[in-house]
Amino acid sequence: MSQQPENLIAVLETGSSKTRVLVAELNEGALRYRGHGIVDSGGMRKGLIAELLPAADAIDKAAKLAEARADAVIERCVIAVGGPHVRGVNSRGGISLGARMREITREDVRAAVDRARSVSLPHDREVLHLLPQQFILDEQPGIHDPVGMVGSRLEVNLHISICSASAIQSIVTCVNKAGLEVTDSVFEAIAAAEATLSADERELGVCLIDIGASSTELIVFFEGSVAHTSVIPIGGEHFTNDLAVGLHCTPPEAEWIKCEYGNAVVTSVSQVDEIELRGMPGYEPRMVQQRLVSEILEPRARELFHMLRDNLRQGGVLEALGAGCVLTGGGARLNGLLDVAESLLRVPARIGTPVPLSRMPDELAQPECAALIGTLLYTHRTSVLRAAEDHSLRAKLRAIFAGSL
Repeated sequence: MSQQPENLIAVLETGSSKTRVLVAELNEGALRYRGHGIVDSGGMRKGLIAELLPAADAIDKAAKLAEARADAVIERCVIAVGGPHVRGVNSRGGISLGARMREITREDVRAAVDRARSVSLPHDREVLHLLPQQFILDEQPGIHDPVGMVGSRLEVNLHISICSASAIQSIVTCVNKAGLEVTDSVFEAIAAAEATLSADERELGVCLIDIGASSTELIVFFEGSVAHTSVIPIGGEHFTNDLAVGLHCTPPEAEWIKCEYGNAVVTSVSQVDEIELRGMPGYEPRMVQQRLVSEILEPRARELFHMLRDNLRQGGVLEALGAGCVLTGGGARLNGLLDVAESLLRVPARIGTPVPLSRMPDELAQPECAALIGTLLYTHRTSVLRAAEDHSLRAKLRAIFAGSL
């Protein structure tokens, strides 16, 4: 039986609405699209796996679609992780390098990070990411890479992304039941940022807002580093459910109305336009004002951004958004949402679409695929960095052994 080629990378996103698998190949150091599979999710509730078998079945279907398009076998994948169980904390720690100044090594950097990460976590929590914000060498702040510099004390400000261990294990179990192995995991907001944000935005200060089906993940960059991460428990499904209740219709019809006629700003909608509503089974179709749809959607949109603004204020980063905010995810498609964001956050806002891969179909160049494509880009970038570190370490070892001969 054939195996997954070494130059093939597969990533998986298990959302509340859709389960997506994307496969790309490394061709002369560049990523090239090979195939993808997208199916309706199963067994998901509020961003978490509630039933293992339906969730595993959806992963299996998406993987087989991707395999068929890629004409290759998938055995391993990197998973994108999101949901209300993910949160971020900031920490600081450091090490003394001795009485005399000496050169900083990569091992010193790891030791400082390990000291900063030694915060007490609840037994059901595990670390998802360790993200250095800045290093401080002998009280000199603002250093991004201290390797090779000289000093006597090294400290680091660290952002730690933590998640529910049981939630991660449930995803891994489903992936294993689908016949795949999980090699790594990435926070969805970090992945979406990888695919949508520029270096200038990260430097000036920007908030990436990934609006999924059941929750909204956010990440703030300032001076090139992660300053804040969090999750707001409101997503696109909340807008749809509000419409289903307010218009007395089925959730599928409410979703269709939201996509076709929805607007988060009431004053942008005509007072005379009407739409036909089929409503619940057994009832006659009826006409409703299109403006009524916006009257239902606008309060939910304002609630989302009020909560988001309060979250940014509590995190101390509300005034750090020099480049504004970027909305991505399927929920970002709602008309008028940019206006609500700009009104409540008082910064410019734009829709974030992922950078395209070579040969990638247009259907993937959409906001809802930002986290999926970003997971692929993040996996590739980190694997290149690891390979460079391994090569450097091997070169040092060869030099040591050569000197001892």
